[in-house]
Amino acid sequence: MFLRRLPQAACVLSACVCLILAYEDDVEVNYADNYNYNEIPDVENPEPTPSQAPCVSRDLTRWDKLFSMLENSQMRENMLLQYADDIIKVEMASLRAEILRFVVQFGGSCGAAMETAGRRMASLLEGRLKETMERLKPRDSASAAAAAAAGNPVRGFNQLEAKLQQLLAAAQAQTSRLTKLENSCLSRTAAGMGLNTKPGAKLPEEQEVTPQEAALDGVLAAMQKTRVELEEVLRSSMQRLLPAGCETALLFPMRSRRIYASVIPDAPLSLSSFTVCMWVKPTAASNRTVLFSYGNRRNPFEIQLLLGHTSAHFTVGGEAHLVEAPGVVAASPGGAPEWVHLCGAWSSRQGLASVWAAGKKVASSPGVAEGHVLPDGGSLQLGQERGGGVTGLEGGFDPKMAFAGKMTGVNMWDRALSEEEISQLALREGHGSNPRGNVVAWGVTEMVPHGGAQFIN
Repeated sequence: MFLRRLPQAACVLSACVCLILAYEDDVEVNYADNYNYNEIPDVENPEPTPSQAPCVSRDLTRWDKLFSMLENSQMRENMLLQYADDIIKVEMASLRAEILRFVVQFGGSCGAAMETAGRRMASLLEGRLKETMERLKPRDSASAAAAAAAGNPVRGFNQLEAKLQQLLAAAQAQTSRLTKLENSCLSRTAAGMGLNTKPGAKLPEEQEVTPQEAALDGVLAAMQKTRVELEEVLRSSMQRLLPAGCETALLFPMRSRRIYASVIPDAPLSLSSFTVCMWVKPTAASNRTVLFSYGNRRNPFEIQLLLGHTSAHFTVGGEAHLVEAPGVVAASPGGAPEWVHLCGAWSSRQGLASVWAAGKKVASSPGVAEGHVLPDGGSLQLGQERGGGVTGLEGGFDPKMAFAGKMTGVNMWDRALSEEEISQLALREGHGSNPRGNVVAWGVTEMVPHGGAQFIN
């Protein structure tokens, strides 16, 4: 039994010995490997070891991209603003240099021209104001005397004179102030710049703007405004005031067959020549508007002085004898009506009839009712005509031919006035309604308004 197991035991023992020897060999090899790992190999061109892969960033969200775009746009905006600021500074510096160069070269001549123009404008304005005051003084005194006699003082002229006095004082003050400012501006320019216009002259680096120079433009603008206001005041006053110093006027407020004025002359109208003159200010005119009319039952159209849209018509002895003067009536630039002086003259010796407007003969025609004599016993009307042979009845008037507006200075003479006499009557700055007519005299002959017609101051 023992002998039978002996070979098996020998085999197991030999196997153990082999295992021990193999373990020792492995330990030695491991030591050798560790030692060799720390040594630097003797290789001339070692192969490079691959580096680790870079870190991969996470994906950007929509908000991250939006914030990045905003930051980029803000940075670009700042860069553009800085660039624009630099450009503006450069351009302003060059513009300032050009302006200073222009002032140095032309400052003296421009200042002298401005001074001359300002003084001329101030002198013209002052002269016109004084002339207006001189023209208004006689009117004011005559109106005040007439109003005192009537017990009704006129306040409009005193107020107008006070306003004009204030405007004159303001204009004089502004003129003196402008002269001082111009002298100060020129002296400061000459002293500060030396008026050196040589090619090699140095330009001043800085130019201070004095309060006088800054106020110069304001003073000029104020003077221009004052001039415009003064012209407006004068124009409105000329429209409100009665022409030629007449104290009263007839007002025809509207067109109506009931609105007219009848005239009762002191002398009979059996005339072989005459002249009729008046001032009219129409508010509306048709193709045939009656100003002055005389007629009887047999011929209601013996004398007619008519007004069209822009023309005047004059007839004697009937409608067949007509003298027309076109383009004698025109509105003011502002559209408001203005006073116009009209006259009609006739002589039976040669039948010469003429129409006068603003003191000038505008139309003339011979052979008008030659040898005719005006009959006495007719009726004379202002603002209407007696038509249809109906005497004493208002039904004979035509509302389409009625006059609407104001009328003053109505006079009639028994002769044909000369050109000089009519020219004097047409002056707005004349001596009232004098000379008055010897057949019809304004302010003396009885005139009876009818309907809504009335006398006004």
